Amino acid sequence: MLAEGFRGERAIVTPYNIRNYQADNEITKRLYITHIGYYPNARFHYRERSEGANENIFIYCDKGMGWIEYDGCKYMLKENSFFIIPEKKKHIYGADSGNPWSIYWFHFKGEHVRMFDSIIGKAISPDVSDISRQHDRIRLFDEMYQNLDMGYSPENLEYISYCLMYYLASLKYVSQYCEMWKMKEHDVIQASIIYMKENLEHKISLSDISHAVGYSTSHLNALFMQRTSYSPVEYYQQLKIRQACNYLQFSDLKIKEIAFRLQYYDPFHFSKAFRREMGITPKEYRRRYKDR
Repeated sequence: MLAEGFRGERAIVTPYNIRNYQADNEITKRLYITHIGYYPNARFHYRERSEGANENIFIYCDKGMGWIEYDGCKYMLKENSFFIIPEKKKHIYGADSGNPWSIYWFHFKGEHVRMFDSIIGKAISPDVSDISRQHDRIRLFDEMYQNLDMGYSPENLEYISYCLMYYLASLKYVSQYCEMWKMKEHDVIQASIIYMKENLEHKISLSDISHAVGYSTSHLNALFMQRTSYSPVEYYQQLKIRQACNYLQFSDLKIKEIAFRLQYYDPFHFSKAFRREMGITPKEYRRRYKDR
């Protein structure tokens, strides 16, 4: 990087005593940031580390292009792609000469880094459609930066660690991260679940659910197992038990009233199903959690 830096750049490097604190704190030692910043239009940006860095390096290319040489391969980073360079691994990276990148970046360490091995050491380009939530990731990055910029209080450092875990999880579990933005009316599984929730106090069958979403019972069953690991009927029973928990905790309905409302044959059948799912009886659940 040129000595004068990049117009509009921002960066924070934590002091070594703060890193020592982060490495010892019960919360922050899981994952913590040591460096963080944003380089816009980083023309002539170049780094070469023959021994690697002491931390893992996350680079997200927001605009433009750049490249990374790591483990004998050269990776091109384009707009909306990222790379995580493992700690203590030789690497070189730099901005494209004709279309230099703008990058969000941070260095991080922690005892739980291995949880994200599946996204480390490779160039990844998340979906950038309308449901990708990439703008939410950038806001989360800014939140980590701004909190660190406010100082190194234990509360700030701990909060940033939780944010970092969520940030990396959003890149590892992309489908789950984007779930809330999917168009539910076009998703047969979501449509099935909505139908189930609307009929928790009615007696419905697999055929009813299949008819409601326009799929055969066999096809719906296969899709449901693939997506949720449960059959539609099993999932429906879980939703009923979840509703039963709400009634037990937040209402004064008697257990037999809850059983009949949720279409169980009798209180004994309800209690048996509840215990199978929750590990305790409805009576014990109410005793533990009523109005807490």
